[in-house]
Amino acid sequence: MEMNINRRLYEQKEVILHYLRDRAAESYGEIIKIHGERDFKKRARAINKAIKDKAQTLRTIIIQRSIAQSWSKTEILNNILMITYCSYVIMIEYRNRTWPYEYMAFARRIGELWEPFCKNCFDFPARDDVELVEPPLFSEVREQLQQEIREYIENISLSELEKNQLLKYYDKVWSLVTSGEIKLELDLHFRIDGKNYNVDFKSGFQSNEKGNTNRLLLVASIYKNILSENNECLLFVRTEEDDNNHYLQILKKSEVWDVYCGNETYSQIETYSGFDIASWIAANIEWEKDLDQDTLTHFNENDLVKYLSW
Repeated sequence: MEMNINRRLYEQKEVILHYLRDRAAESYGEIIKIHGERDFKKRARAINKAIKDKAQTLRTIIIQRSIAQSWSKTEILNNILMITYCSYVIMIEYRNRTWPYEYMAFARRIGELWEPFCKNCFDFPARDDVELVEPPLFSEVREQLQQEIREYIENISLSELEKNQLLKYYDKVWSLVTSGEIKLELDLHFRIDGKNYNVDFKSGFQSNEKGNTNRLLLVASIYKNILSENNECLLFVRTEEDDNNHYLQILKKSEVWDVYCGNETYSQIETYSGFDIASWIAANIEWEKDLDQDTLTHFNENDLVKYLSW
């Protein structure tokens, strides 16, 4: 079946699901020939990639036609979101068929899919003034700061011996800071009216978040205190605040992160991207209706349905 990709394709969810299921079934037959029935992990990775590749092909066609036919920003984003969601439905079905989900893997997977779904709103923003930007390299930030400090020390009324001693201590401090390279890239970076926004998406904060929390505090401190006050750091959390542990509160009480949870996150996405993603989710995402019956039966029997929530 060839799909008619037009500006109102997003209104045909069943057509998209049927199309992607047919393509996935075709790919799965070839994957079994390659990996056999027993190597379920390789089969799971292969079918996941095949579905992602097909969804990317559809995205490319949508973008190409939107340019040629002058689609509106909202039409583009509606179609991109629908293709993304439908591909998620099929990926979940085939992962479960290949390697049945247990609760930890499924809860983690639902969270992993949420971030790129939300980022679509910034890849194809409804606002005209949203500009995606590249994050800085820590090596560049370090070099700039070192140069500023050295110039400052050179202009202090000290003897050459004292200046050299001060620089020596300064270099020792830097050797501790740079013993491990710091990655300043977060999940999303954009600019509006000359102000930079640095965003990290998080499904939720559980018991193993200490290392990630410390990294987030360090990175945001560099953006806010070293780079410039023109940087805002936003933490978008999928779950409601009460469903997270104390690591979230550490970030919320810090002076370097603005933290939003649950519905607050969707409100902020709408503010910055111009698109009401909460209403889109409410109108279009129906996991229990859209997943096939075999998958739903497994989820019901293993108490996994409760994780089907965005």
